[in-house]
Amino acid sequence: MALKKFDFKETSLIFLRGLLMGFADVIPGVSGGTIAFITGIYSRLVHSISSIDFSFIFSFLKMEFKNSYITFRKIDFALFLPLGLGILISLYSFSWMIEYLLISFPAFTFAFFFGLILASAWFVFKKTGKIKYERIIFSALGFIFAYSIAGVTAISVNHSLLIIFLSGALAICAMILPGISGAFILLLLNQYQFLINALHNLDKLIIGVFGLGALIGLLSFSKLLDYLLCNFKKLTLSFLVGLMVGSLRVPLNQMSTTSDNLWLVLLFVIIGFMVVFLLEFSMNKKTN
Repeated sequence: MALKKFDFKETSLIFLRGLLMGFADVIPGVSGGTIAFITGIYSRLVHSISSIDFSFIFSFLKMEFKNSYITFRKIDFALFLPLGLGILISLYSFSWMIEYLLISFPAFTFAFFFGLILASAWFVFKKTGKIKYERIIFSALGFIFAYSIAGVTAISVNHSLLIIFLSGALAICAMILPGISGAFILLLLNQYQFLINALHNLDKLIIGVFGLGALIGLLSFSKLLDYLLCNFKKLTLSFLVGLMVGSLRVPLNQMSTTSDNLWLVLLFVIIGFMVVFLLEFSMNKKTN
């Protein structure tokens, strides 16, 4: 996408989406991809990432500056810059708060997340069209996949640079999928707390290695996802619905084991559900 005239309102809304996505990405059980979907930028985000052509670097090194510039200006910076800035600010600013809420108020926090995910699944379900047996099958596959992952016990692995790199690649693939939480994948790999501490301490080596893994994973996986959305959109959305519903196992387990106050838990579920509706109607709606 070519560079275009600066639009303050659109840029501000994209930045806000980035803040929300970053906030979601530090939560085990909630996906930043879900936020991207319900706020109307999911397809644009996936397509823009998959369309990045790094040949401009080689053209520049060969001093083919005109070709390099033509390729470079096709990158969707109007999306990437405000969205990325919002995500980074949110990740750094809210990671400590999420950690505190999960420790101090786990049931109510996860109840809120449960409502978010449930409402998000409903909005995605509405986009799948008429109920057909093949879509039901793909939803079931998504549900089984997410439900199984949600029930896996954390794997005991070290914090070597190779593991950090692989964790970045796997987590980013999960983050871009609505319903699969990248933070939860990090929990399974026993890297979540380690990376939160690295973020707080601004450990450049750990953050850099994780970021490199995330970049490579993102660029690779986004091409596959973009292809599926372009060629098998309804089936892909059906699978994503299943992912979201299956991932509800994470907050549901926490809600049932950390609180006896059922009514207050239900209140936070309703609040989370309503937040998604407010997001849906307040954001500029774009076609997914």
